[in-house]
Amino acid sequence: MSRGELADFLRRRREALRPDQVPATVTHPPGRRARRTPGLRREEVADLAGVSVNYYERLEQARAPRPSPQVLAALGTALRLTVAEREHLARLAGQVPPGTDADRGPVPGEAHRLLDRLGPIPAYLLDERQSIVAWNDAAVALIMDFGLLPVEERNIVRLSIRLCEVLWSAPAGTEGEFARQVAAQLRAASARYPTDRALGELINEFAAHSPDFAAGWRDHDVRPIATLRKYVCHPELGKLELDCQTLLLPGTDLRLVMYTAEPGSPSAAALARLGARSE
Repeated sequence: MSRGELADFLRRRREALRPDQVPATVTHPPGRRARRTPGLRREEVADLAGVSVNYYERLEQARAPRPSPQVLAALGTALRLTVAEREHLARLAGQVPPGTDADRGPVPGEAHRLLDRLGPIPAYLLDERQSIVAWNDAAVALIMDFGLLPVEERNIVRLSIRLCEVLWSAPAGTEGEFARQVAAQLRAASARYPTDRALGELINEFAAHSPDFAAGWRDHDVRPIATLRKYVCHPELGKLELDCQTLLLPGTDLRLVMYTAEPGSPSAAALARLGARSE
């Protein structure tokens, strides 16, 4: 159980929950004083979860014993947690065993075959550290030959630190989305592998580089991954506007990242030419 991380996660989720998202009988009983801060009060969360105020306060102060699965379920409902957030909560509370090196097996053969079957669609596989562990020829043609990089540099976080704006950029108004999504993924990974020193070093490295990552990390954001729009800068084809889609491979920590373009767009035509060249 990680008492400090659990306490911080509960506090962040409580502060993010708006009073108008819960029954008025909980937030506006007779004689209740005016609300001074955003989010719910501790006693309101305790009421919704059916636990004592003292116990919930001790949870947020990192002084309570390990909560039971029943209490965690009640807190998840009270705080309106997503499925991903409930799983994260269970890991922080020590209800799910941490991952081990045995869980980090080699890339399955079917994952390699999936990359090959994607043909002209640029794609690669990321592990829980955001390291690129496999890729197809179309990804080499679009981005770079990852095999020429040192193993420790085959990492999306480190590539974004060193080559952002050279390899890719974000549309106006979405500049911080990539960093916040990486924060969400590494948050989940750190709960699964709490003793992974290399993972901790990577988190510290990106937090020092990106205020958006640092903000996402502080918020304990473990939301599911959405599609990101990116500009990929190709030396021959110029700037391509692509959608970066990420899918979790069932039964693994691996994520499949694919680059596609809006059908009929100039970027789609350029991507098709690139794909034909890589086949």
